[in-house]
Amino acid sequence: MESPRVGVVRESMLHRPLLIKPALGKTKSRGLSYPGPDFVFGTATTVQDGGVPEAISSWHSHTMSTRNREAERDFIALNREGVKSGLVTAKELHQYRATHDIRRQPLTREGFRRSAPARIPPDASFGITNRASTPISELMEYKYAQKWLEEQHAKDKILQAHRHKKAQLGRIQDTRTTMLRKSRPLPEPPSMWKMPRFQQLMERERSVNLIKDLPLLITACQVAVPIAPGGTSSGHLSRS
Repeated sequence: MESPRVGVVRESMLHRPLLIKPALGKTKSRGLSYPGPDFVFGTATTVQDGGVPEAISSWHSHTMSTRNREAERDFIALNREGVKSGLVTAKELHQYRATHDIRRQPLTREGFRRSAPARIPPDASFGITNRASTPISELMEYKYAQKWLEEQHAKDKILQAHRHKKAQLGRIQDTRTTMLRKSRPLPEPPSMWKMPRFQQLMERERSVNLIKDLPLLITACQVAVPIAPGGTSSGHLSRS
């Protein structure tokens, strides 16, 4: 039941989705025209009488048709023959393929036959053999755990023996002499270049400084003379 309309209702209004009003309890129409109620959708199938016997008796096998089928060029054979002729560059091989023609053999039904399977002995059994059954008595007696503990104890003994042997063959400690032999003296850095006149200036400065410090040196020697051992106070003992 559509809602009432005001004015003239034209047939073109029933094909325009914007002008179509939804009916009560139904989805809104898209304005498309459908065939009558007697129309059947889909394609018609033709039923052939005879059933399975007719299908078996009229079995058609497909064969490869080689009519109107040009054989393809065998580029592998062309390249092989070109190399045999002494042609190695791409340009020479291209010219050889342009002047020679080798075609592939057409495929036949025999080319698609599979090789016969290997003959299997009649008493052969397929599959994987099952493992031996675990004795329930060893499970109840806890033998597998005891065996594992024994293996672990044996591994620990071997490891301890290896460590003890390694400790006996310990490394000798390095002494000062061995360390000095292994060490290398550091290379002396090269002296900076100086002009000869500046070298003479340094020697003059040293001599001037020595003259300035000469009184202090004489005073120090006078103070140290009474302290020095020996009869001459020169630090040497003289025999009388």
